[in-house]
Amino acid sequence: MTYREVKYFSFPGELLMRMLQMLVLPLLISSLITGMAALDSKASGKMGMRAVIYYMTTTFIAVFIGIIIVLIIHPGKGSKDEFGKQQAIEQVSPADAFLDLIRNMFPPNLVQACTQQVMEITREEVIPVPGQVNGVNALGLVVFSMCFGLIIGNMKEQGQLLRDFFDSLNEAIMRLVAIIMWYAPIGILFLIAGKIVEMDDLTQMGGQLGMYTITVIIGLLIHAVLILPTLYFVITRQNPFIFIGGLLQALVTALGTSSSSATLPVTFKCLEENNRIDKRITRFVLPVGATINMDGTALYEALAAIFIAQVNNMEMNFGQIITISITATAASIGAAGIPQAGLVTMVIVLTSVGLPTDDITLIIAVDWFLDRLRTTTNVLGDSIGAGIVEFLSRHELRSKDVEMGNSVLEEKERKKPYKLISPDSDIENDKHAHSESNM
Repeated sequence: MTYREVKYFSFPGELLMRMLQMLVLPLLISSLITGMAALDSKASGKMGMRAVIYYMTTTFIAVFIGIIIVLIIHPGKGSKDEFGKQQAIEQVSPADAFLDLIRNMFPPNLVQACTQQVMEITREEVIPVPGQVNGVNALGLVVFSMCFGLIIGNMKEQGQLLRDFFDSLNEAIMRLVAIIMWYAPIGILFLIAGKIVEMDDLTQMGGQLGMYTITVIIGLLIHAVLILPTLYFVITRQNPFIFIGGLLQALVTALGTSSSSATLPVTFKCLEENNRIDKRITRFVLPVGATINMDGTALYEALAAIFIAQVNNMEMNFGQIITISITATAASIGAAGIPQAGLVTMVIVLTSVGLPTDDITLIIAVDWFLDRLRTTTNVLGDSIGAGIVEFLSRHELRSKDVEMGNSVLEEKERKKPYKLISPDSDIENDKHAHSESNM
């Protein structure tokens, strides 16, 4: 098929992507603001700490699995010649990428943050200057929405109007998601089929690239099928596969769209409706997780870096492996704030241990396929995180419910109209009492 025919063929899938991306921005903002406003700062602080500990733990485990698997299987045996011609990749300094991450957390213009994010652009004289590139600055919007939600929550009655507004907006977006879900199976089918039609590169795939692909798949499977369900079972003592069964629609959408953010509306729907996760948890944990918790990406970046070292016959010492693990963890967190996340963050990991960054082109041929599997792992990690955080936060949520129930009762009592008694009725009551006493 020609490029144009492939575009026509995958058009129904493109429509689904556009529909889901259309909902991400209002959903991300409304869910985070209402989630933070529904909790007091103490409860949200504890919940946030649990979520961050979970994110860091699972990301480190993913990186560790990636490194162990690639060292055991050693897919980079052989010569570099079988990969063919390479192209130059633009250098990105790890320090610049880190500063971009911080800059994106504090956007100077919220409207601009909805369409653009900051990225250092290297000019001819090799001096990086701040520039803007297209793409939602999710990190900046997450930071703003969390702070804004906390402030509204602390405003009590004064902030009630804003709370109601964002709550209604969130509900309206979720109803739109429910409508789009009727079309989702068709869209996902064409998204995946369109990519399979383009799969010319895989037919010429060499032995090293084939082994690399299998190694990444094994690593992702160990993390998604073994580590995450075990972690869920150990903490909650509930069947993880029943929980994962409720997420199937979100996981298939992640596989089709290859985007955690685009899958976010479906993940909300699956967790709240199928798995009955408290909305205060999903609204808080999911948007943050979709932005910074990337288990699959961290595993892939650590594994790919060591694979590229193997292809170049470079032995990695223990210190370099530790450097790769730390950089891959940090790069996966920063992936949401940097455009072309996989490519740019991969450059950061390679630069940290002195590997040739041009060799990223060796793995680009299979990256579209592995990216889908990474995204599915990322979405599963976020969802299981929401289940674990809800279980650990159940006491805070319960006490908050009791507190809310008491305040509602007090409000009703306060608003109850006083019974007005007329003077005539007082006289009638006196007469009635006097006649009873005479009897």
